[in-house]
Amino acid sequence: MISPFFKKKETSEKPSDQPQDLAPGPAPDQADPAAEAGDENKAYGANVPDKSKMDKKSLDLIFAVEQMIQAKQHTELQVNELQDRLTHASGNIERLNRDARHLNKVIEEREKSILELEQKIVDKNMKVDQVVEDYRELQRKMSAEIEELKSVIELEQQKYNSLLQKHNDTLGEKNKRIHELEEKIGRQEVENQHLKQKYEATHQEKVYLANMISDFTNRMSAPLGRDN
Repeated sequence: MISPFFKKKETSEKPSDQPQDLAPGPAPDQADPAAEAGDENKAYGANVPDKSKMDKKSLDLIFAVEQMIQAKQHTELQVNELQDRLTHASGNIERLNRDARHLNKVIEEREKSILELEQKIVDKNMKVDQVVEDYRELQRKMSAEIEELKSVIELEQQKYNSLLQKHNDTLGEKNKRIHELEEKIGRQEVENQHLKQKYEATHQEKVYLANMISDFTNRMSAPLGRDN
């Protein structure tokens, strides 16, 4: 297979036609390869004999050389462009590496903070679980104590009801006894009143009899001549 750099010109082209530059413009901040190539072409053209006097094989060879020069110029432009892109990409990669290192540091710090928070959460959960367990244990103890107190209160209530019944019975007996004593005292008072009246009557009668005896004695002891 014949290389495209060695393709022959079509018969319609004039032998004196020069090939056109197909390469793109020069990259920024780089020397212009096209100018250098132009200088080379001038130097080359100065040493090349007149094409009108050359045969077809010589013209084909010159055309192939010109194609190779253009390909070299295009390749140099591509290399320069790729070099610029590589330099820009290297700067971007370095910047991205710095950003990546910074992000890794931030991520490590965040992960450390997350681990600390997770540990705190675990500790809090353990404390909460312990508090819940203590609360359940306290609730069980309180439930047992409440049941025991209910039993004690029920027993004391029964004792109180029994004592209250005894108190009520005793109070009833006391009231009954008081009523009986009041009735007895009333009868005693009536009897005492009767005895007092009887005593007063007997006392008056005794006084009366004593007066009569005294008068009789006085009369009996008085002289007979002093009779009125």
